Amino acid sequence: MQAIGKSLKEALCSAQSEECLTVGVYESATIMNDDPDRVSFCILATDEEFECDIALQIHFTLIQSFCFDNDISIVRVSDMQRLAELVGDKAGPLEDAHCVLITNPSDGLWEDPALEKLHLFCEQSRSLGDWVPEITLPER
Repeated sequence: MQAIGKSLKEALCSAQSEECLTVGVYESATIMNDDPDRVSFCILATDEEFECDIALQIHFTLIQSFCFDNDISIVRVSDMQRLAELVGDKAGPLEDAHCVLITNPSDGLWEDPALEKLHLFCEQSRSLGDWVPEITLPER
C-alpha cells in the first residue's frame, strides 16, 4: 500500500510540473463542468477537523457522482495538510486542498507511469467493490 502512496505523490509532482493540477473544491467543480474530458484523476482529502462539515460532504458526494458518471478515477486521502504541502507552491501549503484534479494538457493526452499505476489501482479497487479507495500519502 505504501507503493501506491508513493505513486500518488509522484503523479502529483509530475502534474504540477506540467501545470496539470487544479486545486480546490470550487475550482475543481468549475473544470469538471466546463471541460470534463480534461479531467484524468481526482483526489478528495479530509481530516478530523472537516469530517463533520456537512457542506463539504455534500460537495464530495456530488464530485464522486460526477467522477463515476464520467469514468474518472477517484481516491481519498485522510491527510489534507500533507496533500496541501505537496500541491502548494514555495510560498506554503494551500488552504483548500480538499479536492485536487490531475488534468490532461489542453494540447492532448499526457502520459505518466505513476498516473497509470493509480488508474490500475482504482480499477482493481472498483472490481473489489471499493469505489473510492483511500491512499496514505508518504511522509516528507
